[in-house]
Amino acid sequence: MRRGGILVALARLALGAACVIGGYACAAGDEAATAARVELGRRLFYDADLSRDGTMSCATCHEQRHGFTDSNRSHPGVTDEPGRRNIPGLANVGELSPLTWADPRLATLEAQIAVPILGTHPVEMGMAGQEPEIARRLRRDACYRRMFAAAFPGGADAIGYPNVVRAIAAFERTLVAYGSNYDRGHLSLDAVAGRRIFDRDCASCHAGKLFTDLAFHRLGAVDANAADQGLFEVTGNDADRGKFRTPSLRNLSVTAPYLHDGSARTPGDAIARHGLHYPADTLHALEAFLEALTDRDFLTNPAFSLPATACGRPL
Repeated sequence: MRRGGILVALARLALGAACVIGGYACAAGDEAATAARVELGRRLFYDADLSRDGTMSCATCHEQRHGFTDSNRSHPGVTDEPGRRNIPGLANVGELSPLTWADPRLATLEAQIAVPILGTHPVEMGMAGQEPEIARRLRRDACYRRMFAAAFPGGADAIGYPNVVRAIAAFERTLVAYGSNYDRGHLSLDAVAGRRIFDRDCASCHAGKLFTDLAFHRLGAVDANAADQGLFEVTGNDADRGKFRTPSLRNLSVTAPYLHDGSARTPGDAIARHGLHYPADTLHALEAFLEALTDRDFLTNPAFSLPATACGRPL
């Protein structure tokens, strides 16, 4: 449904009913501002002006065709400092909390967005302390001025870092992916067999419709000399060394490499790292089930892609 059609449909909702835009819930009566906020957030997601030297956007690391990952073990930032961890996919990210591999404090998208834009460990987009510069850059664009005013009505000057974050988070909450063969009940015979194996051996951690328990676990023995100590770096608790949050398995077939450090090149490699070793036919069945968790429409949905126009003009 086109955006105008969505707004018409929402206008017909009973007074006081909740509205939904692209899977994102909004308050009744706030449909137009919510749609404008999502549209603004989509443009900002793809805008490299949010980085120090104008070379890096959110989409640089989160590519739609890869389930909003980037197919690399990690990604360097604008200073070429190496990334520390594998880029997570963004399917259904609005339903995930906590966010990121190993920081339970990052429980909302608004909080997490500061990590790539303002973070220093490592530097990604490199805008720490430069929030006024972000606003200055955006104010130069007359279309951005119009888009911010529509998305955040009622304020004298809506353009600022807090509303940048709110808009990007609004867009990210529309990244809903529940259209896989698994969701549609279209499993091959191999995938049906693989699901039985998955339910027996994997589902205790990769639980529910998100295929994650959102808890922190360690694979293998504690390594106190590892460069990345995971959850321990936040809690200081020795029992948390090497623990990382269970990733969702949604869109797994396009989000390689796997694990927090991107060290597993294939699903089979990741499965083996869990201490699970299967005969070839059993592994094939399990991988067939995991393949069925990919929502192919999500990877090409134009509502999530780089916008071609803004304010009626080509970008």
